[in-house]
Amino acid sequence: MKSARKARVTVSLKPGVLDPQGRAIQHALEGLGFGQVSDVRVGKVIELDVAEGTTEEQVAEMARKLLANTVIENFKVELA
Repeated sequence: MKSARKARVTVSLKPGVLDPQGRAIQHALEGLGFGQVSDVRVGKVIELDVAEGTTEEQVAEMARKLLANTVIENFKVELA
């Protein structure tokens, strides 16, 4: 790959999907005295080095096919 650019895919659970990891973090924060946190949702950020000329739609296709479970997750693509 000659010249590369950065692509970032942010994956998050869809509203209404249970997030046990987020719930555990919220509970731990409450235990540490941070009672002002009412909800926590955990997601992931995937950073890719892609070839110059790679389109946002191509990265979105990568997300749909592999990086996100579109049944329960949403994703957002950003190209730098």
